[in-house]
Amino acid sequence: MRRRITLLVAATTSIVLLAFLLPAASLVTRVAEARALDAAQAQVQFLTPSVGLDDRDQVSASLVGTSNALPSAVRWTDATWIGDPPDRDIDVPASAEQIRSDAGTLLLQPVSREGGTAVIEVFVPAAQLREGVTRTWLVLAGLGLILLVLALLVADRLARSLTRPVSELAATARRLGTGDLTARAEPAGPPEVRAVGEEVNRLAGRIGELLAAERESAADLAHRLRTPLTALRLDAESLPAAQRERIVDGVDAVSRGVDEVIREARRPLREGLGTGCDATAVVVDRAHFWSVLAVDEGRELRIEGPEEPLPVRVSAEDLAAAVDALLGNVFAHTPEGSGMLVEIRRRDGGGAVLRVGDDGPGVPEGAVARGRSGGGSTGLGLDIVRRTAEASGGALALSSSSAGTQVTVELGPP
Repeated sequence: MRRRITLLVAATTSIVLLAFLLPAASLVTRVAEARALDAAQAQVQFLTPSVGLDDRDQVSASLVGTSNALPSAVRWTDATWIGDPPDRDIDVPASAEQIRSDAGTLLLQPVSREGGTAVIEVFVPAAQLREGVTRTWLVLAGLGLILLVLALLVADRLARSLTRPVSELAATARRLGTGDLTARAEPAGPPEVRAVGEEVNRLAGRIGELLAAERESAADLAHRLRTPLTALRLDAESLPAAQRERIVDGVDAVSRGVDEVIREARRPLREGLGTGCDATAVVVDRAHFWSVLAVDEGRELRIEGPEEPLPVRVSAEDLAAAVDALLGNVFAHTPEGSGMLVEIRRRDGGGAVLRVGDDGPGVPEGAVARGRSGGGSTGLGLDIVRRTAEASGGALALSSSSAGTQVTVELGPP
């Protein structure tokens, strides 16, 4: 937009300058020519009385007086010349006459006197007709260039004052799109742009209020589960020891899940994005956790990864939840005995690449869509992984065939 405004002003200014400078240049040429011809005409008028009344010697003296002016001569009544005429073969004109040529302009003035008609001849060279024209044209061109540069500077400054608020508004919208609800635009520029900035700020505040209300509602709903869980735990205490231990462990696991929901609901939206974790340590730890179940089901679980740490822009809790979702899907949607692969490696440009593969029958198309599942689950697992990858600046890719499924998760650097 800034460039377009500058180009528009440049085009408009150029047209205006051309409309002014071209006639001015033509006028300068005509003025210079008229000035030279006026000087020649004045010289003719100076010589006319002398030629009409004086004798030949006095006329010669008058010509000597004009020797520093324009070249002039007099054709006497007997066809002889006084002075050095530019053209000796002229005919006697009936009246004043101007003869133009490439060399210049010749002024002829017949003068009647006793014994016949004499002719005064004054020659104006072409260089004198254009004297000062080139210099004036250069001055006009320089003035036009200065005006054009000034117009471009003013246009650029004006365009910057118009585009800077729009650019800052776009940057604010981009930050809001990445989840930074603290981003606010500084209203500036024309009234319309200021109004948009104020509305964006109001919208950001409203979004923050709605998210906060939604998170508090989720925390409150999760907190309500504590009462039935406490009652369930009390009931489990009255059971025989063998059953009591198993049910209490289950109740404790559900209680920990409820606590995690409350903590997640009350965590700021962008908390954890600026921090990170060691992807190698988290992935290997969760793979070892699931290896016990893999042994029970006769699955071969291969874990591949470097010994060095791989820092990523994901909190350890979020990455662990993503790994659990991927491995949980493998156990839920592949038959027992299917092999599994968990690989973590360095990503080009920083971060890490997590790959989870299996030897199962594959997954249906659109399995990444939130809430869609072909195995009776909630269908949120892969969507959670996708959102975790995108929040870190990465992405999720899934490839599936009858030979198995591979999920590749790119995680951005901290």
